[in-house]
Amino acid sequence: MSRAVLSIGSNLGDRLAHLRSVVAALRPVAVSPVYETAPWGGIEQDDYLNAVVIVDDPDTDAYGWLARAHELERAAGRVRDVRWGPRTLDVDVVDVDGTTNADPDLTLPHPRAYERAFVLVPWADVDPDAVLAGHGRVSDLAEDRTGVRRTDLELR
Repeated sequence: MSRAVLSIGSNLGDRLAHLRSVVAALRPVAVSPVYETAPWGGIEQDDYLNAVVIVDDPDTDAYGWLARAHELERAAGRVRDVRWGPRTLDVDVVDVDGTTNADPDLTLPHPRAYERAFVLVPWADVDPDAVLAGHGRVSDLAEDRTGVRRTDLELR
């Protein structure tokens, strides 16, 4: 069994439709509420819609989840021109079965997840007992909700 935590976000085009495309394609076992968040990384841009989905597929390993994430981004027209710039869809593999991996192509857990409220808050909502390897309980890490506003939008 391969259980992965994916962080999804969009701040270009139909943001909600982009997030819903992930849910439709992957049919996650759990979907967080949708949050609106300020952009991260210092590039001037519009706010994001963010959520976390938990997916489960015994035939998909960590690199398979990364490949699926990239496929979904391409389908949404994602362009990688500016690091931390605006995007139609961003799908990050945050965790796969609690494992660690130091490969530059896929670092697990996601190297900055522990400091990003837009990942931690929705993850804690959907899985209150989750642990981020090397950092502790996600719900403890998610205590600072600065800049993360829950919306009434739904992905299912």
